[in-house]
Amino acid sequence: MPGLTEADSILPLKLIVGIGNPGADYANTRHNAGVWFVERLAEKFGASFKAEKKFFGRTSLISVDGIEVRLLVPDTYMNESGKSVGALANFFKIEAAEILVAHDEIDFPSGKIRFKQDGGLAGHNGLRDISSRLAGATDFNRLRIGVGHPGDRSGVTGHVLGKVSKADRELIENCIEDAIATIPVAVRGDWQLAMQQLHNV
Repeated sequence: MPGLTEADSILPLKLIVGIGNPGADYANTRHNAGVWFVERLAEKFGASFKAEKKFFGRTSLISVDGIEVRLLVPDTYMNESGKSVGALANFFKIEAAEILVAHDEIDFPSGKIRFKQDGGLAGHNGLRDISSRLAGATDFNRLRIGVGHPGDRSGVTGHVLGKVSKADRELIENCIEDAIATIPVAVRGDWQLAMQQLHNV
């Protein structure tokens, strides 16, 4: 489009989602790293969650430098995350590019965290389901939270559904704090700066 500037293409975030599995049995498993991030983010902004059946999850609302952002933790299992994300996004008319999804990332060691825009779904069942419920869109933003790899593909399921060690949990919590520090920049849609800040930590 003629005359389109970089500023014109910036979209502030309207929704931040943390995906995982519901229930006490999964609360301290690696697959729930995205949930840990969103719960910590709400805590940082003094917000609490409310169960919303129509959105199949718990929601909250925070204000980041004057921008209202909804937080969502689906009550669905990981591979049905899109049911919750799609319901809320459709209700509030939120575009895929206005969403940030926080999720566990086995290709990163514990303690490494990165933003990603658009791109493939990396075989992640939660991301695949979200894309399918957003009419196939893949341009939602991601926060990839490293949880380590078991070393063999056959052990991935047991690894992500396994309880995280105290040492690894501390590494993950530390990198979550680093990501939260960049959230004001990410929320206003300045992804280049947000990535630079987080990736240089």
